[in-house]
Amino acid sequence: MSDNIDRLAAQIKLLQGELEAEFAIRRAKLRYTLQGKRAVFEEEILRAHRELRVSLAKYVFNANLMTVVTAPVIYGMIVPFVILDLTITLYQWICFPVYGIEKVKRSDYFIFDRAHLAYLNILEALNCAYCSYGNGLMAYAGEIAGRTEQYWCPIKHARKAVSAHQHYIGFADFGDAETFRKKYGHPERGQGK
Repeated sequence: MSDNIDRLAAQIKLLQGELEAEFAIRRAKLRYTLQGKRAVFEEEILRAHRELRVSLAKYVFNANLMTVVTAPVIYGMIVPFVILDLTITLYQWICFPVYGIEKVKRSDYFIFDRAHLAYLNILEALNCAYCSYGNGLMAYAGEIAGRTEQYWCPIKHARKAVSAHQHYIGFADFGDAETFRKKYGHPERGQGK
């Protein structure tokens, strides 16, 4: 990478650290702490949260009709989600050791903490868990795909990638054959990792 790209990547990393610091400030204002992977609220805040919970009956009764009608469609996505989860996990278990790629730690991508919020009723908590699973799965699968791409085809696209994974920045520039061959060689000859 060029010095300018390295400098910009370092700035991005610095900004991400600043963003995390701001999130920590917001956590303090919302009066909870992280103890390991668990969020713990002060008792006074928990009481206030419980008072804001909408009963399940009221929640369902006041739901938009089209939301209720389309619920089976969104919940039906659990079938392809589970199939993707199983197949992408099996893929990395089988192929990553062969390629010498570090496996993606599944637990880093699946976070189910929102379902424990005291102001959510059971259906809202279920919805939050479902979204956590679906979005965690997409991020998990994206990281596995990104590591695979880094191994097999670490070349940037000619057009801007809308949502490039974290490995993309280190890929060879599109059309830079010389750098690609020097940096990555050919995976089947034992190079390119």
